[in-house]
This record gives sequence, C-alpha cells and structure tokens, in this order.
Amino acid sequence: MQLLEFEKPIAELERELDKLRTQSDSQDIDMSAEIATMEEKVAETRRQIYKNLTPWQRVQIARHTQRPFMLDYLAHAFSDFCELHGDRRIGDDHAMPGGFATIGGQRVVVVGHQKGRDTKENLKRNFGSANPEGYRKAMRLMKLAEKFKMPVVCMIDTPGAYPGIGAEERNIAEAIAYNLREMMLLEVPVVAVVIGEGGSGGALGIGVADRVLMLENSYYSVISPEGCAAILWKHRKHAPEAAEAMKLAAPDLLKLGLIDGVIPEALGGAHHDHLATAAALKDAVLGQLEELSKLSVKKLLDQRYEKFRNFGEWNG
Repeated sequence: MQLLEFEKPIAELERELDKLRTQSDSQDIDMSAEIATMEEKVAETRRQIYKNLTPWQRVQIARHTQRPFMLDYLAHAFSDFCELHGDRRIGDDHAMPGGFATIGGQRVVVVGHQKGRDTKENLKRNFGSANPEGYRKAMRLMKLAEKFKMPVVCMIDTPGAYPGIGAEERNIAEAIAYNLREMMLLEVPVVAVVIGEGGSGGALGIGVADRVLMLENSYYSVISPEGCAAILWKHRKHAPEAAEAMKLAAPDLLKLGLIDGVIPEALGGAHHDHLATAAALKDAVLGQLEELSKLSVKKLLDQRYEKFRNFGEWNG
C-alpha cells in the first residue's frame, strides 16, 4: 500500500515489531512482554498521528490511490445500480458515471466523479476530471429523478473539471453554470457527499444540494493547495501552508457552516477499511434523506435557496 510521508514513523515501528516476532519464533524465545509493549507503542503512535492530521496531510489522504472511489461506494453502500449513459448531445463521459440505484430500500438517482487506480483506467476516467458532456449527463439524470420523484445522491471526487481545448470548445463553463441554476430548482431532495477531492467548479457542478456532507479526510476548495501556492507564494512547495490558510478540510468547513456534516472514516483513512467507510456513508445519506423527505417541495426549495444565499454572510 502507498505509504505517505507522515506515516513513516508508524511503518518503522511496525518493522521493529515484525523483527521481534520473527526473533521470538525463530529462536523459540518468549518475548511476549516486549511484543506487547511494541504493539501498544505502534497503536499509540498511530492514534497520535491520525488524531492530529494537518489540512495538507488530509489532502494527501484524499488523493490516496487505494481510497474507495464512487463505484466502490456503489458496490458496498448501494444495490441494484443501473448505469445510464450519454448526454443526448455529444456523447458519454466515463469520468461521471450515474444511474438508478437503491440505498436502504430507497430508490435514488446517483451521479458522481470516478477516478482510476492504474494508468489505463485513469485514461478512461480522465483522472476524475469531467468534460461538459459529463455535467450535461448528470443534469439529464437529475431531471429523470425529478420526473420520477426520486432523491438525488451526488458523490464528488475531482481535482476539477477538465480544462482542455475540447472542453472549452464544447462550453464547459456553460455546462457547469447551467447545473448550478437547475440544481437549485430541482423539486426532489439532493444530498452531496465529498468522498475525496472537491476541486473548484468541477466539484460544485454537482454540489448544489440540500445537504452537503464530507468524508473526514476529504477536502473542498475553489483551488488546489498547489495552485494557490503557485499564485500566492510563486512555488508549489508552499502547498502545506496554502492548505492551512484555505480552510479546505472537513472540520474547518463544518465550523464555517459551509457543509452540513462530517462522515467518520476508518483510522488512517478510508483506504484502510472500505466497508466501514461505506457503511458510515450509507447511514449518513439515509439519515439526511429521511429528514428531507418530510419537507414539502416549497419548503425544500426555500431552504436550499437560503442555504446558499447565506454563504459568505458577514456579521460584524
């Protein structure tokens, strides 16, 4: 498994623990006391490191290649997924899969970003950066959800919308702007979950929701830490300072009132336990859908409008 820089002290202690176990077995020596002490030291070091993660360390975890992606959550937290393809204009976008699914007995429409774990899959998924047809497909599916009175669940995991020439020619800015407006008017409950990276307009293009949740080690920001550092400090090496200043981590955004809840992950990140994180996501989404289902359409739309209108409000 990919080892992050701040996890190296844990890995070093685990190697020492393995040496003790090997020595005990090979030499037939009772070293149970030493092994128990080292196990406790490993556990305590792990707790201390993961309990005091910096925003930049959370960004690194959010980008971990073994972290569960959208289709992993569909496999573990949803059932009966039926994928739908195409935007009915240009074509399909594999970076933005979506379709009908069931969660906890509730039929929903799910859309979201999908990354790849190897080069071949990343090329297919365009590294999670959707083209205009991806956002238009997402809106087509949301309109279907509205037609059939189904809630919408969006899973956000992108460094940003694709900035290529082709995307600009097909009007990526208009596609995202159209989604922002139309999502505000959807007459069904919408729950969005940031499961990894939540970068810029690419994330917001499916992020206008009644409830916005974030996994504990995800991030949500108008720009990447590296991009911010390149602008303000003129060098990417200042990304950790940028991440701290930008308040892009879930705990900070919850305090600022920009999101509605934080979903806990397994110790060390979701990549350490896909099933436990998927179960937590399922419970959180079902809890929000249950609350939202009690609201009238008018109340739902009014609350959604006020939620986003209040962002950035200053009380001096």
